[in-house]
Amino acid sequence: MTDNHGNTPAAWTAVVVALVGFVVGGVGLMLSPISFVIFWIGVVITLAAGVLFGVMAKLGLHESATH
Repeated sequence: MTDNHGNTPAAWTAVVVALVGFVVGGVGLMLSPISFVIFWIGVVITLAAGVLFGVMAKLGLHESATH
């Protein structure tokens, strides 16, 4: 197990972006009539969070900070 337990800029950024994607997708499902375009935009944003995390981790932003 790592020392940082996910407390890194890469992890926090990915979580925030994924949360935005879930909210956008949820709003699309709550509209009347249901907007599948907005829902799928939310899905794409959520998937982009994983890609963003991978890129930021490769840039070294998922390293544990020295105490």
